[in-house]
Amino acid sequence: MITLPRFLFLGLGALFSAYHLFLGLSSLSIPANPGPAIAAMILYAVATVISLWPTSPTKMPLWLAAFDLAVCVAIPILVTSQLDPSRDNGYATWYVAAVGTLMTIVAVRRQQFAAWVGVGYLAVQTIVWAGVAALAGLGVIGSVVWVGVAVVISGSLAKAGRDALQFARAEREATEWQAAQEAHVMERQMRLRQTYRVAAPMLAEIVRRGGDLTEAERRECRYLEGAIRDEIRGRRLLNDDVRRQVMDARRRGVVVSLLDEGGIDDLDERSLMTVLKRLADAIRGTTTDKLIVRTVPRSSKTAVTVVGLRMSDDGNANALGADTEDDEVDLWLEIPRPVREA
Repeated sequence: MITLPRFLFLGLGALFSAYHLFLGLSSLSIPANPGPAIAAMILYAVATVISLWPTSPTKMPLWLAAFDLAVCVAIPILVTSQLDPSRDNGYATWYVAAVGTLMTIVAVRRQQFAAWVGVGYLAVQTIVWAGVAALAGLGVIGSVVWVGVAVVISGSLAKAGRDALQFARAEREATEWQAAQEAHVMERQMRLRQTYRVAAPMLAEIVRRGGDLTEAERRECRYLEGAIRDEIRGRRLLNDDVRRQVMDARRRGVVVSLLDEGGIDDLDERSLMTVLKRLADAIRGTTTDKLIVRTVPRSSKTAVTVVGLRMSDDGNANALGADTEDDEVDLWLEIPRPVREA
């Protein structure tokens, strides 16, 4: 947020307030009875100190704004009760600038309504006590202008702060979007390189022989197609050892499906290698008919599940008109999520 420099604001407010109190003290000989004026000075000093307290929040609490407003109501009554409106009272009318200063502080601390009410009351009280002409002579108009300037500046700074936050948020979102796009491009390029490495030799052989392949070579093409599909769907479930074991399993007749749904994206490189080593060991030598490997959501203690299914030749199922054969679970393995070291 963009705000006024706090210590500069506090220092200026304290200096102006002290100056008004000095004027009031220097003119105590003018009032008929200095007691009410001294009481007004004490109230003003207390309100100013509380309002300018260094550790207070930027926005003034409502109770403090109400207290300052009450002080601004009491001070003119106390001071003017001992002054003659028909004569020149000199600095004895210090309360006008004091009220303007206190209400300016209230306005800067984002209680603009209370500030307007305070200077509005000052103007009405001055008219009742000394007439409309006294508004300019006593400086009431200047106090109103101070509050107006404070309200405008505070509003402009608040709007500038909101705009700055919005721009910072937009810049952060743009940076995140750009990083995501770059990550997608890098991922695509890596998958394309891996796919090319797997498929290029066989494609070159197909072109060289004009598509005239033996049955064994056609099976090898289907294995390579499965390997390419693994690169797309398996993502982080793959390393060289896992790729090798999956290819060996397919050549043994096992139907292998690798599904990475983002459950291991949070694993660091060391933890991921631990999981993939156990996965390669689980695939190695398996003789099941179907093998399904998939990641588990991050909230689980399990990182990867490995399910092996064996086809069941049940004549009763076929007699009942079943279109597919029932699968029996032949292998069930849960690879735990490695615990991060502190």
